[in-house]
Parts: sequence; structure tokens; C-alpha cells
Amino acid sequence: MNTFGPYSPIIKTGDLYFVSGQVGVDPQTGSAPADVESQTSQAMCNMQDALKRYELDMENIVKTTIYVTNMADFSAVNEIYQGFFADPKPARATVAVKELPRVTSNPILVEIEAVAAKSKRVDSTARNTKSKK
Repeated sequence: MNTFGPYSPIIKTGDLYFVSGQVGVDPQTGSAPADVESQTSQAMCNMQDALKRYELDMENIVKTTIYVTNMADFSAVNEIYQGFFADPKPARATVAVKELPRVTSNPILVEIEAVAAKSKRVDSTARNTKSKK
């Protein structure tokens, strides 16, 4: 897996795996499509490939951060993103940034980083909680 700088695509510490920001660049061609939907889909595929190095999959992701260059793209990114996760979805933050590193002829519109755990996600809201009286 290639990177665009001096960093590891995924690094393990204890039972946690930190996946560096993935962008919508096709690793075979080195190019990125012009639209945010295609870039989001490719970024998520790149995320899957990074996880495979440690025999993990998308169900191991517990937290993501999405960086977008235009918050108007939030709905389009969200539509693609949610298709890659079963319930319960990971915790997430989405942040608008001025720009992302220029690594192809088309501007990078979205970057997604993640934290994964060796065990699969569990829905913490499904716990049975009783109110005190």
C-alpha cells in the first residue's frame, strides 16, 4: 500500500489500529475522480485494503473522522459512507477543511481516517439500563 508522505497507512498498538487518512485515489492508476461520491467510495475501498493487512474489516472500525473541503458535500459523502457499515455504525466526526493535500491532478475533496479494534463493534445503547427510584 502506497502513501503520499512519511507515514504508515495503518499502525497497531495494543488492541487498537489507527488507519491514516484515506483519500479517493485509485492505487492502480494513481488518479482521483473529480466527484466527491466517487472519491468517497474509493477512500472507503482503500480503508478496507488497509484493514486487510491485519485481517480486519469494516466491522472492526469503532471511530472515524471525515474531512471534507465543502460541507455542502456532506449528504453525498454520508450516502456513500453509510453503505460501507452495518449497524451499529462507528462513532464519527465530520470536519470541513479549507483544502486537502494535492496528490493528483484533481483536487482531493474528502479524506477519512479511522480507529479500529481487534473485536467487532457493539451497540452500547442496547444495554439494559434501569432507572433508580
